[in-house]
Amino acid sequence: MAGEDTSGTDPARTDAASDVEGLLRRLAPQVLGALVRRYGHFDTAEDATQEALLAAANQWPVDGVPDSPRGWLIRVASRRLTDLLRREQARQRREDAIARWTLPDQWLAPAADRPASESDDTLILLFMCCHPALSPASQIALTLRAVGGLTTAEIARAFLVPQATMTRRITRAKQSIKASGIPFGMPTGPERAERLRAVLHVLYLIFNEGYATTSGPSLHRADLSAEAIRLARMVHRLLPDDGEVTGLLALMLLTDARRPARTGPHGELVPMAEQDRSLWNADDIAEGVALISDALPKGAAGPYQIQAAIAALHDEAPHAEATDWPQILALYEVLMRMSDNPVVALNHAVAAAMANGPRAGLELLGKLDADERIADDHRLHAVRAHLLELGGERAAAREAYQAAARRTTSLPKQRYLHARAARLADDR
Repeated sequence: MAGEDTSGTDPARTDAASDVEGLLRRLAPQVLGALVRRYGHFDTAEDATQEALLAAANQWPVDGVPDSPRGWLIRVASRRLTDLLRREQARQRREDAIARWTLPDQWLAPAADRPASESDDTLILLFMCCHPALSPASQIALTLRAVGGLTTAEIARAFLVPQATMTRRITRAKQSIKASGIPFGMPTGPERAERLRAVLHVLYLIFNEGYATTSGPSLHRADLSAEAIRLARMVHRLLPDDGEVTGLLALMLLTDARRPARTGPHGELVPMAEQDRSLWNADDIAEGVALISDALPKGAAGPYQIQAAIAALHDEAPHAEATDWPQILALYEVLMRMSDNPVVALNHAVAAAMANGPRAGLELLGKLDADERIADDHRLHAVRAHLLELGGERAAAREAYQAAARRTTSLPKQRYLHARAARLADDR
């Protein structure tokens, strides 16, 4: 018949499914947090949440989104949790095991939608995933799984490990939380500050792995860095007056703004000094600068705020030669007084070289040769190569570029470093 759509795909339904997917992604940590807060059993609550999300993904694009989507998900997940716990009780076949379980239908649960607790549940869930009892690798994996909504397969791909390995890592993390008896609640006092530092550190690590992937064929994983920014925005909405939360979000935005110019047409690495700054994301830069400008005057600045201020100086320079290296050097010196971090020391050496000449930077690099945390890192050798090249020591620079290339597992970085070495050889 004329006008009949024979493609087999309904565009309206496709759009509806996409909208539902975004909604479910936002609601997932709220639903999981609500279940764990009310009923405990983190691992079982996650299974129940995932089944409720799957049911919604199938039903809502067809039947429409319910008036209270969060309440719908919590009710369905609660019923599924009851089934899962009953099945576990039957499997245990022991009265003492049965006595230890408390079924959700034996509790008088609060109303499904409580606006005052939605944000609290999500933040508490983040704090739980980043508990210091877990290793950093487990914190990252569990955060991406429970709060970010990524599948185990997606997380495994992001960190280039087999899915079975990531499954074991996440399972162990859940078991550790269960064994620790961690209560589902917001920590107070010094413990809250310590746990918040862990949350921010985990988000920082996730972003860095996405922005500068440590191994594999790609220079970056845009989906991973975007997820870190999304989670940082969420934490900032919940804790808008925390300077370091604001600083971390600003740092991510100001750094990620340069991503469109970091690679050439064939995926090759383009260093910042050679990037086309017209490709930088002006909106992200404006937002990041506004965030850090608002946070800095409000009190003592922490390391994320200092790093964001450095990133803002880079982003606001209209071209590489206009970069305010003396101010960047001063900020790195402040940052070095805050923590003993070899990567900060490496960046401090670069800033010293750009402000005071290559020899000043090379002298600082010499001190890092004895630091086993970075002595064999490709970044140390790459920076040394760059500074030697700036100083006219071409043969030594070529050797340093080759040494750096041997030490990185990132294929784009290997190609870039080999190309720099080859160019020096060709120009002899």
